[in-house]
Amino acid sequence: MSDKSFVHLHVHTDYSMLDGAARVGDLFKAAAELEMPALAMTDHGNLYGAFEFWKKGIEYGVKPIIGIEGYYAPQGRKVRTPFDFGESAYKDASGAGIGAGRNNYNHMTLWAENNIGLNNLFH
Repeated sequence: MSDKSFVHLHVHTDYSMLDGAARVGDLFKAAAELEMPALAMTDHGNLYGAFEFWKKGIEYGVKPIIGIEGYYAPQGRKVRTPFDFGESAYKDASGAGIGAGRNNYNHMTLWAENNIGLNNLFH
């Protein structure tokens, strides 16, 4: 393993719905050439590529981190009306709130730390 420590923790593969075009083998080949110690898969809403991702990571000697980019929908997945997330604790230079307010949903990136976490993602 290299002393280089950069790791992409938010990568969409070609399994990512409407969002990814990167082939898993090509991702790991590039990561190995750049001596990256690990690479994380965070496809939109599915884990279809998890097994191939894990297999290619092992093949190239780059630690595969399995994850998913899910959706936080506090009113349920079928409700499309905006939800009020409240006032943001983060302010821009003018004092206006950043990252809060009314949204239909927000993304939530989740990674599995171990087999228990992977099983939780599958659920």
